[in-house]
Amino acid sequence: MSADAVRFSDERLTEIAALVKTYPGAQSALMPVLYMAQEDFGYISMEAQKMIAQVLGLRLMQVREVVTFYTMFREQPTGKYLLEVCTNAGCMLNGANELVAHMCETLGIKQGQTTADGLFTVTEVECAGACGGAPVVQVNNVYHEKVTPELMDSLITRVRDGGAA
Repeated sequence: MSADAVRFSDERLTEIAALVKTYPGAQSALMPVLYMAQEDFGYISMEAQKMIAQVLGLRLMQVREVVTFYTMFREQPTGKYLLEVCTNAGCMLNGANELVAHMCETLGIKQGQTTADGLFTVTEVECAGACGGAPVVQVNNVYHEKVTPELMDSLITRVRDGGAA
């Protein structure tokens, strides 16, 4: 993503200006604006972070602190299907680590990488807040509970064959 490509649309800037007015200060609007940027650009590059800092009148470090702290913000492009596996205690005890290993082996990538066809990225995330359904996998923010290697294989095959995740 070149620096020229990282610019909010005029409509988005109007939306951001209205949003900022609802908060006690521009920094309070940072997280919603980061979500907007990720939605618009697919991920939050360093160029996007600089632009966000400028739009909100913040220091770049204030933006970086939030982007790098929260796992839901991505600084790199991902595949069309982002497979986020909760590996916190409950999910780990129910096979999440083995599930990640299986997914990576099946897809021929390492955790954090994207398949050559650009379809899948496998990442680990902290608590997904659905411990009763452990292990949990989010596919583009849609939760799948009690996920097995067989269920993931089925999903991967379905998506590769042109079906929905």
